[in-house]
Amino acid sequence: MALRTTCIGAFPKPDYVPVKDWFQVDLADDSYATEVVANWSNSPEHDDLLERATVEVVAKQLDAGIVIPTDGEQRRENYVHYQCRHFDGFDFANLERRELRDGAYDCHLPAIRGDVRSGVGQGSSALVRDYLQAQAASDRPVKMTLPGPLTIIDSTADCHYADDERLAVDLAEALNSEVRALATAGCRHIQIDEPLFARKPDEALSFGIDALERCFHGVDSAVTRTMHMCCGYPDRLDNPEYPKADAEVYRPLVEALDGRVDAISIEDAHRHNELSLFEAFKTSTAIVGFVDVASSRVETVEEIGSRIEEVLSMLPQERLIAAPDCGLGFLGTDLSLRKLDNLCEAAAQV
Repeated sequence: MALRTTCIGAFPKPDYVPVKDWFQVDLADDSYATEVVANWSNSPEHDDLLERATVEVVAKQLDAGIVIPTDGEQRRENYVHYQCRHFDGFDFANLERRELRDGAYDCHLPAIRGDVRSGVGQGSSALVRDYLQAQAASDRPVKMTLPGPLTIIDSTADCHYADDERLAVDLAEALNSEVRALATAGCRHIQIDEPLFARKPDEALSFGIDALERCFHGVDSAVTRTMHMCCGYPDRLDNPEYPKADAEVYRPLVEALDGRVDAISIEDAHRHNELSLFEAFKTSTAIVGFVDVASSRVETVEEIGSRIEEVLSMLPQERLIAAPDCGLGFLGTDLSLRKLDNLCEAAAQV
């Protein structure tokens, strides 16, 4: 059996998509705040283009050989704020200016001004719509992704709770409604993204993992419950000096997460982890990044295959999935496909 492959979430948007990804713009620019953060919506005038883009990027992943594709997050101006727009309690009309990621970003953020609640009970889920469009374009189960409670907290301005643990609980309950709606619609791979676990491991261990588990409450065993934690996006492509979270935080986090979710996604291409880390995956499947999403250098099939073999010396093949380190948006379509082609060829040779 060939080694399974997946993407993490985002895929580069075609030029005709009417909104740019957050890392392609000046987040502190007032016009961006007004035009996109405050006002972006998937209005009917955009629907045909966004569905077309979703179908295209799913096809590109399948053509490369990806076994578990994603919807490519084509409708999302920002993978966190897209979800927040569908929750009660968030104010997108009156933005707050904040610094994020230890000062890496200065930007306008939506504010939390009331109790966070899911809107799924009041109407259909936007994520279910996104999933059904993507799944219709694929003969393989499509994975859907959602931002986790800690990552939402760090990407918004809390003007209501003043208590991150209580806010995390309400966010987890709201996310659980979305997760259950996806599961009911037939989605069999659901991923919660928590890059903030690596940035704030103390909070992750204190209450973040409990909140993550609450996101999946009531989801049956037919669904693969996945979580992703990278060590941080760069501010631009080919910037090796970008400050990332300490890779050593992976060990206590994996030890705490193992068995509480079905699969744990981590970086490994940007900087290799110690092989002993994979001993901590005693029950959960490891989704391991074998291509770097922040470098324009294309890893060779041989290079990727060699690292896969090293990781397989620590894990059985059925509990390893090969992936990029994180979302592919920085790379553009051509580089992304070249990297995915080599990733899938290396995985097929195992």
